[in-house]
Amino acid sequence: MKTILNVLWLVLSGFWLALGYVLAGVICCVLIVTIPFGIASFRIAGYALWPFGRTTVPRHDAGAGSVVGNIIWIVFAGWWLALGHIVTGIALCVTIIGIPFGIANFKMIPLSLVPLGREIVPTDQPFATR
Repeated sequence: MKTILNVLWLVLSGFWLALGYVLAGVICCVLIVTIPFGIASFRIAGYALWPFGRTTVPRHDAGAGSVVGNIIWIVFAGWWLALGHIVTGIALCVTIIGIPFGIANFKMIPLSLVPLGREIVPTDQPFATR
């Protein structure tokens, strides 16, 4: 079932959302100081491309650096990506078939706003990192 949902997700919104994350990652990697943000953006692009069967959990080794990084991320890239999730989620919720995909978009908004200090894991082991 996860594969079917992921393929439908890829066709309906996953490709474009992942492309947005890749674009943000490339821009962040061009600027040398923001390479950690670029790496986080590429990691989330993979999650935005194929989200079903995976979830995010907090990293316990993340400290004050990730808090400062998340504030910088929100200002420069996070709110654009969150806006993309909101628009796509609303557009998908217009149809009955798209409602689960719209809800999945809304669930990705917190990750798009504060990506540092989070880890993407399979849903069958969400507590494996604790």
